[in-house]
Amino acid sequence: MYLISLLQISFLFLCTANGASSEDKNDKTATVDCSTLRLGQFICPDPNIDQINPDTQQFYGCTKGKDIPSEGEAEVQCLAAEGITCNETRNSTFRRKLPCKWTNGYSLEIALLLSVFLGMFGLDRFYLGYPGIGLAKLCTLGFMFLGQLLDIILIAAQVVGPSDGSAYVIPYYGAGVSVIRSDNETYLLPQADWHNIT
Repeated sequence: MYLISLLQISFLFLCTANGASSEDKNDKTATVDCSTLRLGQFICPDPNIDQINPDTQQFYGCTKGKDIPSEGEAEVQCLAAEGITCNETRNSTFRRKLPCKWTNGYSLEIALLLSVFLGMFGLDRFYLGYPGIGLAKLCTLGFMFLGQLLDIILIAAQVVGPSDGSAYVIPYYGAGVSVIRSDNETYLLPQADWHNIT
């Protein structure tokens, strides 16, 4: 009996709370500068055919990175969470810079095919912009085929890339590799409050 009464009261409370919250959602909208929104307050939808450049397989307008050329940025269309209106557009859409991989036209498939079939003549290295190594492979028959085998592995793993520092052209949802580098933000530095343990 008490259980049934408790369930009825909680059901009544939930119905009242849901009704109040739906009314509050309709009444409350905030107008903000959408460039200051944090993760979870906006979504940049999966790129559609209008946002991806078919030649580079990256966002249109992907620019070359300053420190690392392959790590660039591009402005894409994003959508603010429900109840948020952007100052810039007076609706819930806005443009935001997202990371992209700057490419200069070097295809991973072409580099890999050249390495497998013509790597003994150094054509893979000539294609990627390394004429010195390509000439050495040409004169030594791919370092007696060992250099060819090594280059097949290095190009397939995307360790060896184009000489200009750009990324390979790979389908947007393809098997791209992201290199994680260690810097002062990712490396644990000793803090002043740590005690010396001897």
